[in-house]
Amino acid sequence: MSRVPIEASRWLRVCVLGLTAAFAFTAITVDDADARSRRKRAKHSVTYVKKARPIAQPISAGSRYAAIVIDAKTRNVLHQSNADSLRHPASLTKIMTLYLLFERLEAGKIKLATQMPVSEEAAAQAPTKLGVRPGQTLAVDDAIKALITKSANDAAVVIAEALAGSEEEFARQMTRKAHALGMTRTIYRNASGLPDDAQVTTAREQALLGVAIQERFPRYYRYFSTTGFVFHGHAMRNHNKLLGSVAGVDGIKTGYTHASGFNLVTSMRRGDRHVVAVVLGGASGGQRDARMRELLAAHIVEASTKPASHVAVAATQEPAAPSPAKMQVAAVASQPAVKPPASTPTETKIAPPLGSNEPIKPVVVKTVMVKLAPAKAPAAKPVITLTPVAAPAEPKPAPEHTAALAAPASVAQPAPPQPAPQLPPPGAKPGVLGVLPAAVAVASNAIVTPAAAAERPVVRSGWAIQIGAFEDETEARQRLAAAKTKAAAVLKKADSYTERTVKGDKTWYRARFAGFDRDAATAACKALKRDGVDCMALKI
Repeated sequence: MSRVPIEASRWLRVCVLGLTAAFAFTAITVDDADARSRRKRAKHSVTYVKKARPIAQPISAGSRYAAIVIDAKTRNVLHQSNADSLRHPASLTKIMTLYLLFERLEAGKIKLATQMPVSEEAAAQAPTKLGVRPGQTLAVDDAIKALITKSANDAAVVIAEALAGSEEEFARQMTRKAHALGMTRTIYRNASGLPDDAQVTTAREQALLGVAIQERFPRYYRYFSTTGFVFHGHAMRNHNKLLGSVAGVDGIKTGYTHASGFNLVTSMRRGDRHVVAVVLGGASGGQRDARMRELLAAHIVEASTKPASHVAVAATQEPAAPSPAKMQVAAVASQPAVKPPASTPTETKIAPPLGSNEPIKPVVVKTVMVKLAPAKAPAAKPVITLTPVAAPAEPKPAPEHTAALAAPASVAQPAPPQPAPQLPPPGAKPGVLGVLPAAVAVASNAIVTPAAAAERPVVRSGWAIQIGAFEDETEARQRLAAAKTKAAAVLKKADSYTERTVKGDKTWYRARFAGFDRDAATAACKALKRDGVDCMALKI
């Protein structure tokens, strides 16, 4: 009776052991197959990743690198690398913000002591910032120093809102100013340089701005050499570590965002040499600064030692305010005639094409002054005639002024007595051919300013093209110069001019090119529109 349970128990153990062995074998087999399957899938996966990597690979700091070094006097390009490739400016944006602020200061519309209100929008900007609060005010002087040293984003928005009412409108003004200066590929979307995919520039155009801001505003440019700034008891150091550590460096601005890399615009003067250099897309602040030191050391010795020529740079440099028209008048019969000295040419410059190493080339335009000398014909009163006298060029004439220089007319011979002359208009003064308007008969150079040119009626006919209407005549002329540079082939012989019109309580200046027939005007507009310039053809 006792053996049955024992045998059953033995058989049970054998069955259990058999089943266990079977499961173990199955598990081993399955695990091995699964492992092979995983290895196979992994192999295919690795192959796929290797093929896809060139497309999905993130942009490295090296691929964002761009640089340029230019001679600030001659505009010669001493070095360039990816100089015309689009990059994000980051806080280099604040150079243009300060450019517009310096314009208002120079015009007397604001003062350094002017207090600008701080809005909630300005106070909410991302660091770095001053930490001003809504309802407070910020002095213009403090805002300038905050942008240059700490690169304060809240201060940049305070400036934008004070000058334009909103940061969006101020950014539009920044872009218009950039294009007027010849920075045709630069687009601004904010006043601070905080990330925005549409905010782009190039190394070449930042170098252009770096030269323009110090030539236009030498008084205010000195702010860029500020090494430290104390605001409400907090000391701030300038982010530009080359300032004070590299001999000759006098500014100007650093910048960084994740998308842009580390950026720097630098101005250096050593003796009579002056260069402006730009490095964009550095992998780190230290690497960027080291590269800038190398570029400055290598190329400062190549810069010109000659005095800077007083030239006007069409479509690349904003013109200075026009000087008043000048004419020398001699009305005394006994005064001896003055022997005219040799004429001195005035130079205007045209911007080189993208990627060019060529400097801006001058186009010589001769200007003359006139003196009035007494005629030998007998008369009861001195008879005044014109004698051409050459004159030195006016320093830094605006491009639109040089374009309007009048060629000297032939000397008029004394005319026979005429019937009773007409009475001169009020304020007129004696001169050749009867009388000269009082506004023109002023001792000055014979450079025709926009105001003087506007007084001369010009009859135009046929077809013209209009590229816009502007509240500021200078901006209208700058737009004409920039458009002519962009579409030189179709506008080479065109007559550029502005036409003043009043609508309501506002005065507008239409920027136009004349001298076309209908087909030519239409073709010119199409060419301008391809270059991003608004245009319409019209009959005049």
